[in-house]
Amino acid sequence: MLRIIIACSIVVNFLSACSSSKNVPTTKNREGISRLKLLDEYVIPFNKKFDSTIIGGLSGIDYDKVNDRYFIISDERSYTTPARFYVAAINIKNKKIKNVNFQSVHTLKQPGGSVFPSFGENAQRTPDPESIRYNPLTNRLTWTSEGDREVRRGKMIYQNPYAYEMDLQGNFKDSFFIPANLHMYPTEKGSRENGVLEGSSFNNNYEYYYTSMEHPIYEDGPVPSLTYSGAPVRFTKFDAKTKQPLAQYAYQLDAIAKKPVPANKFAVNGVSEILFVGNNRFLVLERSFSTGIFKNTIKIYLADFTDATDVSDITGLHLNKTHRPAIKKLLLNMDDIDRYVDNVEGIERFRISSIEPNLLTDEVIAFVAQSKRFVPHFHIPLQSGS
Repeated sequence: MLRIIIACSIVVNFLSACSSSKNVPTTKNREGISRLKLLDEYVIPFNKKFDSTIIGGLSGIDYDKVNDRYFIISDERSYTTPARFYVAAINIKNKKIKNVNFQSVHTLKQPGGSVFPSFGENAQRTPDPESIRYNPLTNRLTWTSEGDREVRRGKMIYQNPYAYEMDLQGNFKDSFFIPANLHMYPTEKGSRENGVLEGSSFNNNYEYYYTSMEHPIYEDGPVPSLTYSGAPVRFTKFDAKTKQPLAQYAYQLDAIAKKPVPANKFAVNGVSEILFVGNNRFLVLERSFSTGIFKNTIKIYLADFTDATDVSDITGLHLNKTHRPAIKKLLLNMDDIDRYVDNVEGIERFRISSIEPNLLTDEVIAFVAQSKRFVPHFHIPLQSGS
């Protein structure tokens, strides 16, 4: 099944809010989103079909407030049907999600205009879609693919990550210039497999576009472990018009939240999505997975990049002691809510007044999540001015 979750974000002074994460700098005393409160969730049945596609693998969500519609991308790598995104309407009344109506589905196109091949047909050309963002100034969408790096049948297969701009029908229009230090290589250099452009966001006036890595590049040290926190991942800032990178900044990850079962099995923590919220700050979604554990640990941080160092020319961030990473503040640990939450991958916010003008709350944060069986959920948090 799949969920949409909504939660309420409260605006108060940071120092009266949740405690900060260990091993990272603490926030300055300024006003902003201080915590999130769960409002509701909506579950879409397992294997639900729409227009000859299975609604599953939903990985990113964004909102077009003028037309009151959501763009939701699937990351199931063309296993069932070609890589695609959906357009949907989410009906919220009295702080509850009444329904989610999928309105259309569109196939992602390659630069030449053809449909992407399936994973079985050509793994080196199949995209791994992760994040999707809408730009109302251009009426276009930008989506990211993690690329690929894995040995298959004795041969190293690798594909660089990318961020493509497309029209609302899925036709390729342009691409962002991804810095070489984020590329995939046949040796342990650059990006790690399945840990690349997991998140993205425009700033408020759409002048800049940002991407976030899920895991550190090889040169920046190891991924988090149960005992290692502070692993640095790179946020890249682009000029939204020229598509050129302008800067990179470091964000430090938490340690893995839970010991896997058995203890020697796979576990990881990384950034699965970001959302610009103004004043050089982002909501950052960290997701910790451990084999054998019933659910993932999902944490939402407010990260302030105001004083962060541009690390574009710095290699080995885990060893470099002169750069300043983003300052992070914990807003919500979904382990603390009375819900089963598995794999949360998308964040978007919108003004609640566009949905329910009489509510005193200001904004809604929407999360898109999926279970291990590709069941989509939508979870929702709200921003209050009190």
